[in-house]
Amino acid sequence: MYLFFTIISLILLPVFGEPIPDYEKPYSPIFTDKPVYSWTDKIKMTIIAPSWNTDRHLIDSIGNTPDHPIKISTREHSLEPYRFTETDVNSGIFTAELTLTGFAHDVDGDGTIDTTPRTMGTGPTSGFLEVNRDSAVTISFEFADGVILTESAPVSWNVGTIQFDQEIFLLGDTVTIRIIDSDMNLNPEALDHISIQVSSDSDIAGIEVDGIETSESSGMFVAAIHLSQTSDSSGNRLYSVLGDKIYAKYDDYTLPKPYSISDNLQINIFALVDSSITPIERVDNLPIKFSDGFGNSLQSFSSNNPLQIVGTIVNSNDFKQRFVYLFQVKNDNNTVESISWVQGELSSAQSLDVSQSWTPKQSGVYKIETFVWDSLVDPIVLAPIMSAMITVE
Repeated sequence: MYLFFTIISLILLPVFGEPIPDYEKPYSPIFTDKPVYSWTDKIKMTIIAPSWNTDRHLIDSIGNTPDHPIKISTREHSLEPYRFTETDVNSGIFTAELTLTGFAHDVDGDGTIDTTPRTMGTGPTSGFLEVNRDSAVTISFEFADGVILTESAPVSWNVGTIQFDQEIFLLGDTVTIRIIDSDMNLNPEALDHISIQVSSDSDIAGIEVDGIETSESSGMFVAAIHLSQTSDSSGNRLYSVLGDKIYAKYDDYTLPKPYSISDNLQINIFALVDSSITPIERVDNLPIKFSDGFGNSLQSFSSNNPLQIVGTIVNSNDFKQRFVYLFQVKNDNNTVESISWVQGELSSAQSLDVSQSWTPKQSGVYKIETFVWDSLVDPIVLAPIMSAMITVE
C-alpha cells in the first residue's frame, strides 16, 4: 500500500529539474555573442539558469512574467518583459536574440535616411531595439524578488577599411576590392550593398561599382573589376595601362568619436598595374644614328654645325608603354654639355624614331648616350643604355 501511494505521489506532484531559485546565492550568468556591437547588429543572448529549469520534460521560458521579468534596454529605449526560451528540455540554458535598429541617419551622403529605427517585440527572436551611436545594451534579469542580475555590451561605430586583394596587378587581371565596415551591415538578415569608386591614372573619372556583403551579417563587402587597356571604362571594366596606379575609395558616414555624427571620411587605397615582362625587356633601344636637318646621314661632324641625334625605340609587347627618352652629351672631360628628353607612349608593336638637335660649340671627342625610362619621377629603366662616340673637328 505504501509503495502504491508513493508512485501516485510521484505522478501527481510536479517534478523539478533543479531546485527553486536560491535567493541567497543567485546563479544566472548572462552572455552576449560579441563583446562590442555596431548600431544595426543582431544580438544573441544566453542566460544560464539551471534553477529556472522548472520542468525537465518541457522547454521552459523565463523573463516574460511581471514578477521576474527580463528587460533589454539602452539609455533611451527598452523592451520589457522579454522572453528567453530553453535551448532543449532540461538544459537550463535560455537564449534569445534581437536586432538593433540604430537611429535615423543617412549612411551614404545622398540625403536619404537609410535606417528604420523602432523598438518592439517580446522575444525570443522578434525584438527590435533603437540605439544611438555611442551607447550600450543592458540585459537585466530579476532572478528572484529583489535580486536583479545584469550584463551590458557597448555599442559604437567603427572606421571602415578598404583593401585590394593584391598590391600589384597585371594587365587583364580581375581585381577584387574588399571593404570591412560593420556599421554598413544595416540589415543583419539580408545582403547589404555599398558603393565603391574606382579609378586609374588613365581614367581619373573611373567607375562606380557595387560592393555586396559576403553574408547576411558579415559587414564585409566585395566587388570585382576587370582591367583593360583596349576598351573604355564601363560597368565593372576599368581602363588602365601599364604603369598606372588604380584607386578605390568610399565615404564612411558612420564614424566613432571624436568624429561627430555629421562627419564623413574618405577611405581609400591604391595598387599598381604592371606586367609579367621585366621592365628592362619592355622596350628595344636601337643604336644611335646621326643626320642633318634634312634627314641625311652624317659620318663627320664639325663645330657650330647643328646635327640630329636619332634614336629608335620599339615596343614588341602586346600592351601600350609610356616612356621618357633622354639624350645626354658628355665632352672628353666627362662633363655633361647637353641633356634633353622626349616623352610619349608606344602602342603595341610600334617602332618610333626619336630625335633631338644639338650643336657642338667646339671640337673634341663627345660621348652620346640615350636612356629609356618609364617616367622622370621614380624612373624604372625600360631598356639598356645606348652610347656612341663622335669626334667633332
